[in-house]
Amino acid sequence: MYLFGASGHAKVIIEILEQNGISIDGIFDDNPDVTELLKYKVVLPEIHNTDFQGKLIISIGHNATRKKITERFSFKYGNAFHPSAILSKRAKIGVGTVVMGQAIINVNSTIGDHAIINTSASIDHDCDIGDFVHISPNSTLCGHVRIGEGSHIGAGAIIIPDIKIGKWVTIGAGTVITKDIPDYSKVVGNPGRIIN
Repeated sequence: MYLFGASGHAKVIIEILEQNGISIDGIFDDNPDVTELLKYKVVLPEIHNTDFQGKLIISIGHNATRKKITERFSFKYGNAFHPSAILSKRAKIGVGTVVMGQAIINVNSTIGDHAIINTSASIDHDCDIGDFVHISPNSTLCGHVRIGEGSHIGAGAIIIPDIKIGKWVTIGAGTVITKDIPDYSKVVGNPGRIIN
C-alpha cells in the first residue's frame, strides 16, 4: 500500500496497516522538507498514472485536499480498517476510506469514498455518509443520519436520528444536532445553531 501525505493522519494509517500485516510500499508528499515518517522514506509525488502500480490511500485529514488529489490523479485506492473497529457485514464502505480504532459502523450504513471514520466514532444503522466526509473521534450518529459530501463532524458531536446534514458542512466539537443542516453551514452549540 502507498500513502499520499506524510502528516499526523498518515502516522495513524501507517500503524493500522502495520497491525493488519499490510506492507507500506511508499509515501508521497508535496513538501520537499519531509523525507521520512516513522522510519518510512517520503518522496515527492512525481508519479504518472500510467507508471504507478499498486493501491494508495490519501493520508491527509483535510477533506477538500483529499478531493483535489483524486481529481489530479487516477489511482487504484485501498482501505485501512483498524482491527478493533466493528464493521457490520451489511455495511458498505467505499474506496480510500479509513476506519480508526474502536469505531463502529452498524447495519445497512453506507460510507462513501475517501472518508475518515475516526477513533471511537459511532455510526448507527442505515446512515449514509458521503464522499470525503470526516467523522471525528467520539462522534455519535444515530440511525438514518445523512451526511453530504465533504462535511466535517467535530469531535464528540451528537446527531439525533433522521437528520440530514448538507455537503461541505462543518459541525463544531461537542455540537448536538437536532434539525437538518443546509449545505456549506458552520454549526456549533447545544442545541446546534448555524453561525455561518
